[in-house]
Amino acid sequence: MSSPLSEVTMVLVTRDDLKLSKGKLAAQCSHAAVNCAMKSKKRALRLYERWNNFGARKIVVRADDESHLRQLYAKALEGGLVCDLVKDAGHTEIPPGTVTVLGIGPAPRSAVDAITGDLKLL
Repeated sequence: MSSPLSEVTMVLVTRDDLKLSKGKLAAQCSHAAVNCAMKSKKRALRLYERWNNFGARKIVVRADDESHLRQLYAKALEGGLVCDLVKDAGHTEIPPGTVTVLGIGPAPRSAVDAITGDLKLL
């Protein structure tokens, strides 16, 4: 059995300042998870399969605001991790183009934790 730090995981980082409804937040997190999974399947098939076959672990955490989210995004890109920044279409609660969620992974848990490990759970 592998150690927890060798697990493959996905982290969804939400903006704490937006105060979205639960349904809207769930939809935005779903966009990030699907987009990351699709990117991973193309870029890192073995990693994707390991993640998908062993529970498709996802964790949702909070960033302070858009600036904080973009800083985390830059770190994920620098680290070569699969990531996706979700921008809302603006049909319901928030203006079009509002950045809502950052998806990171699937990637080794240790790599994701290096970027998001200090964030609070949603």
